[in-house]
Amino acid sequence: MKIRDIDFGERPLFLAPMEDVTDPEFRLLCKRFGVDMVYSEFVSAEALIRNVKRTEQKLTIHDEERPVAIQIYGREADAMVEAARMVEAAGPDVIDLNFGCPVKKVAGKGAGAGMLRDIPKLLEITREVVKAVKLPVTVKTRLGWDEGSKIIVELAEAIQDCGAEAIAIHGRTRAQMYTGEADWTLIGAVKDNPRMRIPVIGNGDVTTGRRAEECFTRYGVDAVMVGRGAIGHPWVFEEMKHYMRTGEEMPRHPYEWEAEIIKEHVLSSIEWLGDERRGIVHSRRHIAVTPTFKGIDHFKPTRIALLRAETTEELFGIIDSIPKKFELPW
Repeated sequence: MKIRDIDFGERPLFLAPMEDVTDPEFRLLCKRFGVDMVYSEFVSAEALIRNVKRTEQKLTIHDEERPVAIQIYGREADAMVEAARMVEAAGPDVIDLNFGCPVKKVAGKGAGAGMLRDIPKLLEITREVVKAVKLPVTVKTRLGWDEGSKIIVELAEAIQDCGAEAIAIHGRTRAQMYTGEADWTLIGAVKDNPRMRIPVIGNGDVTTGRRAEECFTRYGVDAVMVGRGAIGHPWVFEEMKHYMRTGEEMPRHPYEWEAEIIKEHVLSSIEWLGDERRGIVHSRRHIAVTPTFKGIDHFKPTRIALLRAETTEELFGIIDSIPKKFELPW
C-alpha cells in the first residue's frame, strides 16, 4: 500500500489519532513495536491559527516516528487552509482531515463528525486544503451521521474526487459514538466500489491479530487502523504482526517486561509535560486499561491505588509489588 511516495508494504497497521493519547512519546513507543504509521492528537485549526501554545505543541514530531500524519479539524475552509499550511511547515509526512470525531465539543459545533451534516462544506474543505499544500492530504471519517444517513460509499468517492490520497473509515455513525459494534461491511463496500482508486483504511474494534487478519482478508482494506486497542498496550502491534505472519498468538511477555514499558511511558510523559504530577495524571488512562493488570483476582483496591498515586516513587512501588501480592493470571 502507498500514499503517494510513502510505501507501507503489505497489510500495514496504523495508530489512530486520539486526543490526550497519541502524543509524541506514545507514538514513539508504538513505532518501536512495529506500527507502520502514527497520527497526532486532534489539532484545532482555530486554536492553531490563534497561536495557542498547547495546540502548537501538538505539531512536535520526532524523526524516529516517521511516517507521521498530523490531523486537523475545524468547520471553516479558510481556517482549515491556513492551519494546513502551518502544519505543512512543521514537516509531517501526511496531513489528515478529521471528519470523524464524535464528541459533543467538536461535532456539536459542526467540526469533526459534525461535518457529516454538511457534506458540501466537508468537500469544500477537502478540496481547498488539497490545493493549498504540497503534502498528501488524507481524510478520516465515519459511516454517516446516524442510522438513517450511512452515506459513506458515495461520500468516499466524492472525497477521492476532491484530491484526498487515502480515506480512513471508522465503522460507526456519529450517533453511535463508541457504542455497539463497528460495521465493517460498509467499509468493505467502499473498498469494493470499482471507482475507488485511493487506499481505504479500516478502523473500529480491532484489538487482536486475529481480528486484524480477518479485516484484511474479509473486507479487502489496504490498511487497518488501531485506536483504543493500543491504549496502555503499545506492544499490541507486535502481537498483531506476529499473528498475521504466523497464524498463531504471540506468547505473552513476562509481567516484569510489561511493567517496565509502563514505567518507561510514565517517565517519558513526565519529561514531555515537564511536571511529575501532570505526567502521571496523563498516564492514568493507559494504566487504567492496560492488559498487564487484567484478570488479577481481588485487584480493585490496588487498581484504585495505582490511579491515585501522585509520585513516581509511589506509583512504581505499587507496580513492583504486584507479583508479590497476587497470583498473576499467566
